[in-house]
Amino acid sequence: MTVLDTRAVVAGASAPRIRRRRRSRWLRTGRFVGLALIVLAFLGPIVWMLLASFKLNVQIYDPSQAFIFEPTLENYGTVFDPRRGNYLVYIWNSFYVALMATVLSLVLAVPAAYAMSRYMMNKSALVVLLARIIPGVSLLVPWYFIFAQLRMTGGFAPLILSHMFVSLPLILYIMMSFFDQLPEELEESAQVDGLTAIGAFFKITLPLSVPGIATATILSFIFSWNNFMFALVLAGQSTKTLPVAIFDFIGYASIDWGALMAASVVVTTPIMLIALFTQRYIVSGLTAGATKG
Repeated sequence: MTVLDTRAVVAGASAPRIRRRRRSRWLRTGRFVGLALIVLAFLGPIVWMLLASFKLNVQIYDPSQAFIFEPTLENYGTVFDPRRGNYLVYIWNSFYVALMATVLSLVLAVPAAYAMSRYMMNKSALVVLLARIIPGVSLLVPWYFIFAQLRMTGGFAPLILSHMFVSLPLILYIMMSFFDQLPEELEESAQVDGLTAIGAFFKITLPLSVPGIATATILSFIFSWNNFMFALVLAGQSTKTLPVAIFDFIGYASIDWGALMAASVVVTTPIMLIALFTQRYIVSGLTAGATKG
């Protein structure tokens, strides 16, 4: 075999390896570009909202001042202007409704999820799933009629109960997946040692399901905090929540974009902080509940 033949054999053997390297390099580039586009799609509106909250309406409409502009706090002054409403009260209303809806849903959904998981109550789980599927807007008119007949419209009770319509099925299905994962032998061993079924639930099963409870609590609170539709119809002037208060900046003839973006920052900041500091628990909780042991 000549030297040329040897070089040809080596080149032919290395060609597939070169093609694999090129393919791997293109795949890495494609993944990077795709990830950059996803991050841009999610962060772009948030960055625009934050920048717009420090601009006047004239600056918002001027493309040349998209990133370079003279910031102002006038929009935040408008948001917290007592003549437009007390935003501290709206913040408290949102927090109170979200907290109460989440706590009451946990009290009802966690034992129900345990019973459905351990005793295979598939029909009951199907009913809850149907409640989850039904659009909430289709129930607004019946709810308003019922609460009006009971003279409860404008209070916190209708808001909390309507938010539980979303929170309770969510918590129930998250917790069912956790209880399905936990082995029944642990509870049986506890009962052999003298605990009752209820005692085994509170002392064995419930502590082991804390990651699932934390996940369900965080997601339920976030959904309730962001809910707009129920509060728009069922809330009164004294029980108005933040999402409804933001709607006041949208007028018939014009929109105060600067104040609207400042109010949106006020609404979004607490949820973003919660998601930032609890993302590890949310991801671990959903991942653990997605598999059966």
